[in-house]
Amino acid sequence: MIAYILVTCIPGNEKEVISKTKSLTDVIEVNGVMGKYDVFVKIEAKDPTKVDAAISKVRNVAHVTSTITMPVIYGQGGTVDDE
Repeated sequence: MIAYILVTCIPGNEKEVISKTKSLTDVIEVNGVMGKYDVFVKIEAKDPTKVDAAISKVRNVAHVTSTITMPVIYGQGGTVDDE
């Protein structure tokens, strides 16, 4: 399973949030972004419970104020194969 997380954090703490998030299990990509959200996170795990755990870990990083999670829907285009 793959999910994307859009993270908002306390202004001025973006680099710290990115650094801490990169070290979390099942996180495969982290980027700072400009706009309504501050950080873009991609997670991947074989088990839905591991995806849930990864999302919880991101939400618990210090200075994170809110998140929006977008799970990938398999079989609807992009680079994700049907499972």
